[in-house]
Amino acid sequence: MSFNEKLQHLKSIVRDCDGAVIAFSGGVDSSLVCAVAHEVLGERTVAGTAISQTYPPGEVEWAKKAARHIGIKHMTIITNELHNANFAANPPERCYYCKSELLRKLDGIRKELGFEKIFDGTNFDDFSDYRPGIRALREFGVRSPLAEVGLTKEEVRELAAEYGLPNADKPANPCLASRIPFGQEITPEKLERIAKGEQFLRSLGFRVVRVRDHGELARVEVGEEELSRARKLEVEIVKALRGFGYPSAVLDPSGYRMGGANLL
Repeated sequence: MSFNEKLQHLKSIVRDCDGAVIAFSGGVDSSLVCAVAHEVLGERTVAGTAISQTYPPGEVEWAKKAARHIGIKHMTIITNELHNANFAANPPERCYYCKSELLRKLDGIRKELGFEKIFDGTNFDDFSDYRPGIRALREFGVRSPLAEVGLTKEEVRELAAEYGLPNADKPANPCLASRIPFGQEITPEKLERIAKGEQFLRSLGFRVVRVRDHGELARVEVGEEELSRARKLEVEIVKALRGFGYPSAVLDPSGYRMGGANLL
C-alpha cells in the first residue's frame, strides 16, 4: 500500500466512526490521529489528555499547544494509577494497569458524549516492541487507526509535518515510570526526582534524555549525537542529580536505548 493509499484508508476508518474520543498524549502519533479525526469528523471528536504524577512535566502543555493548532476540543483527565498496588509494584505488565485507568475514564466520556469509539495513537512499529498496554486497548474496544493502515513511525512523522503539526519532530517522551526497572516500586518521590533531573537536562539543551532510577544511582542517557556534549558537562550534571536526591549519578556512555531502565 502506498503512502497516499494509507492516508486515504486512515481517513476512511475515521469516517466510518460516529464520533470518537482520542487518547491524546501530546506526542506525534496521537496528534496525527487528532488532526485526521478533526478534519474528517469535525465536532464529533474530542481529545483527552491524562494529568498524572507519572507523566513528564511539560507534556500537557505540548498537548494543549497541538490541540490548539489542530482546533480540536481538548479535555484533561486526572488519573490515579499510583493508587493501584498492581501498578506501583512495577511488574512487566505495568503499562496495562496504567492504560486501563486512562481508558476507563475516557470510556466514561465517550458514553456521556454518545460517541462510538476511542481512538489511540498506536502505530504499526509499536507491535514490534513489548506493549502490554495493547491488552487494555482490546478490552475497551479501542481502535488504533495508524496501526490498522500500516503507518510506521517514520511515516507518521512525515504525515505530521505535512499537516504542519508543531510536534512533528518532537522526540518521544513516555511516562516517567518507564525510567524505573521492573520490580522496583514506583513512588511519588522517585517520579519527582526523575522529573527534576530530566527538566534540568532539557534546560541545558538536550533533546533526548532519560534519567534511569536505580535506587541510589541515577544513570543518565542522552541521544547518541548529544553524548560528546554531555561528557563535557558531566560534572555539572552529576552535581545537579545529587541535589535532586540521588547519592550517586553517572552518564551512560552508550547513550539513549529504548527500554534502557532494564538493561543495567
